Amino acid sequence: MTETHFWALVTREQPEQSSADLALSLRQQLENLDDEALTAFDKMLGQQLRRSYLWSVWGAAYIVTGCDSDDGFTEFRCFLLSLGQQWYDKVITNPDCLGDLEHWPLVDDYAYPFVEDYDLIAGQVYEDRRGTELPFLPSGQSTPQGKKFSTKPKVMRQTYPLLSARFPF
Repeated sequence: MTETHFWALVTREQPEQSSADLALSLRQQLENLDDEALTAFDKMLGQQLRRSYLWSVWGAAYIVTGCDSDDGFTEFRCFLLSLGQQWYDKVITNPDCLGDLEHWPLVDDYAYPFVEDYDLIAGQVYEDRRGTELPFLPSGQSTPQGKKFSTKPKVMRQTYPLLSARFPF
């Protein structure tokens, strides 16, 4: 599993692709991998999700959706993965750049930047195939890295000017 192959697997085909369609597409692609590649994919996915386990990224999720749970934040980071490597790297460096994202998946005309269970698909495919679970890989820190974001509107607008303008609170 190369990094290029990993990103080809997780990147959405269309900006408006639904969470369900995205998950189905990934499942179908992962089912074609052998066990070694599937295990390598799962390891790379975990490594990427750990890279984005940052308070600054969570602050961006909070502005867009009011995200206030660890599960929701995982689903948000899976959405970020689905944007592809270029966007993912940009967001980790500067989460406010999401304010420049042109196309957001929508549910009821609201931005819905979540991909449910995206991080579990490789394990499900492996378990369906082998009857055993993938080897456990720790997810990293128990809390996000960096300084926790402030929910005060004035601070949020200063920290995330692009997102605050796009998603007023």
